[in-house]
Amino acid sequence: MRRAILWPRVLFAMTLLVPSLIDAAEVTQKIRIGLPSVALTYTPFYVAQEKGFLKKAALEAEYIQMNTAIQPQALINGNINFFPSLATGISAAVAGLPLVVVLNFYTITPWMLVTSKEINKPQDVLGKKVAVSGIRTTGHQLMTAWFKKYEINEKEVGFIMTGGTSGSFAALASGQVAGAVLTPPYDDKAVTKGFKKFMLIGDLLDIPTSGLVATRAEVTNHRDRVQKTIAALFEAIAWIRANRQETGKMIADKFKITPAEADGAYETLLSMFNKDGRLPAKVARGYLDLLRQERPLPADLDPQKFLDFSMLPGGK
Repeated sequence: MRRAILWPRVLFAMTLLVPSLIDAAEVTQKIRIGLPSVALTYTPFYVAQEKGFLKKAALEAEYIQMNTAIQPQALINGNINFFPSLATGISAAVAGLPLVVVLNFYTITPWMLVTSKEINKPQDVLGKKVAVSGIRTTGHQLMTAWFKKYEINEKEVGFIMTGGTSGSFAALASGQVAGAVLTPPYDDKAVTKGFKKFMLIGDLLDIPTSGLVATRAEVTNHRDRVQKTIAALFEAIAWIRANRQETGKMIADKFKITPAEADGAYETLLSMFNKDGRLPAKVARGYLDLLRQERPLPADLDPQKFLDFSMLPGGK
């Protein structure tokens, strides 16, 4: 009889306890990230996923391949939560879309013009085609600067828009173009196929590279989700720095390159990382100056309007 009396009390106590246990368990949030292609600069995303850092942050991430040109609108429409191209994000924000850069990975990007061996001087590209990811992408802007430097009429060179670095490599390898703007490890991979690194062009302009772009609504309404994503990517970068051999193997497997090529790509990657995840004001202002060549922009336009690093460690 006593047991019959005690049992309801036990059940009542459990009903009080269970909700607190449920609240203590962190709910997994789903995120979608748009990536235009497989590229070395996106390695932190690959590591964050494959090594479980996103899952550790209670995030279930889906990577969606989509052309860089459609990513800003996909972000606004809610089809994705983030994309990596900072140049694309800032350009779209300048045009009026409510986008903001919340993380920057790199200080430099080793964009390389890789050509067939018949190209021996800049003027040799006249009448030929060059592959870039898309119109107004970093590769396209760098090539435009390169044409100006060597006084080449851009109209006498044809562009093929490939949607991503891997597509540009494929266009070069198949003979569709005489040159392509590539980043590691595709430049080294092209060399093994008989092409040559004609010239480093990544240092011609101050152009932001890869990191994380979000909508202002995402930052305001889902700040914890943005912070968790940033934290997972920071953890991935720390892992890359500490695990040379395993990162090299991952690069070799993902890009189908030799261990030696992967080791070189790893060295390049390490040299590119910045220290704090921020985009220098000089680079942001330089990119706005570049955009002014395409469209009218106020002279006093503050690049800080499109940057929000308050969710970084020690951010403000």
